[in-house]
Amino acid sequence: MTSQPIRTAVAGFGLSGSVFHAPFIASNPAYALAVIATSDESRQAKARERYPRAQVVDTPEDILALAGQLDLIVLGTPPATHFPLAKAALEAGLDVVVDKPFTVHSAQGEELIQLAANLGRVLTVYQNRRWDGDALTVQKLLDAGTLGTVTRFEVGMERWAPEIAKAWKASAAAEDGGGVLFDLGTHVLDLALRFFGPATVTYSEIAARRPQENADDDVFMVLQHDSGVLTHVTLNLTSHLHGPRFRILGTEGAFAKFGTDPQEPFVLGGGLPTDPEYGVEPPENAGTLEVDGQRTTFPTERGAYPEFYRLLAEKLDDGGTASQRPAPVDPAGPVEVLKLIEQARALASKEISAKA
Repeated sequence: MTSQPIRTAVAGFGLSGSVFHAPFIASNPAYALAVIATSDESRQAKARERYPRAQVVDTPEDILALAGQLDLIVLGTPPATHFPLAKAALEAGLDVVVDKPFTVHSAQGEELIQLAANLGRVLTVYQNRRWDGDALTVQKLLDAGTLGTVTRFEVGMERWAPEIAKAWKASAAAEDGGGVLFDLGTHVLDLALRFFGPATVTYSEIAARRPQENADDDVFMVLQHDSGVLTHVTLNLTSHLHGPRFRILGTEGAFAKFGTDPQEPFVLGGGLPTDPEYGVEPPENAGTLEVDGQRTTFPTERGAYPEFYRLLAEKLDDGGTASQRPAPVDPAGPVEVLKLIEQARALASKEISAKA
């Protein structure tokens, strides 16, 4: 490990920058949160109050102008900006973290991966839901073989959000990275591929239920994995009654889990990643495991979003792209997620055309 902290800039200080990135960077001594970019005056004030040592600037371009004083940039900006900003940051000599969705088109993601390799820079994608407590619990069950051979995987993220709170989300069409498929969908598709390997979309329904929605807010997809597993994906922002987060059927047992990971609301409520209770789910929210006709509760693993930045620090301090350590998220995985989204949109469009 080097003695010098990783000089880091966070572009965007909405939910992404203020909740999912800055607190974890600031609480990890391997990093120095040096610059925060936001043009919103109230967010600028909040950034200065929380991180008085950080320089606050207006735009991501202002960060790029300071590239010689930085090592790493984290892009928590709207999806349509990810490709041009990541490309400019890599060319400016910075390592880059891109929040999901990686890019709007899979070809853009592939171009960035090649560019990072050519320039010898580290490029990774913030697929933080890999470190949700319930996702870690599912991985534990799969690694142990508790469920036998998995035949069906059901994964969902549903919310009741009748109004669109963010201005960019209200105006963004699907081609701009708007909609639930690019938002929550990138999380659940990433987990499906991580758990069960490569897949193809065999069926998709994509709809917009909210009058102000320009992209999509109600999605159902079926994936056929090369491993034989069938995945059902449910995404919905107009759901009063939420389905399970995970439901897994196997030859030896089954597991179901409801509820939402506690890490985001904990930080939103003012908690810190270093607090002892961070990431700990109440026992009453545990999932249900059934094996051999015996039904029991199965405790949820502690959520671990800080793990992303711990792994990234090890990668950067150990020589970056020259090291054998993997990045916390290989960007090739998120590219495969984008390809699934493109398949789903093509299938849905074909279905609509057939009915017309």
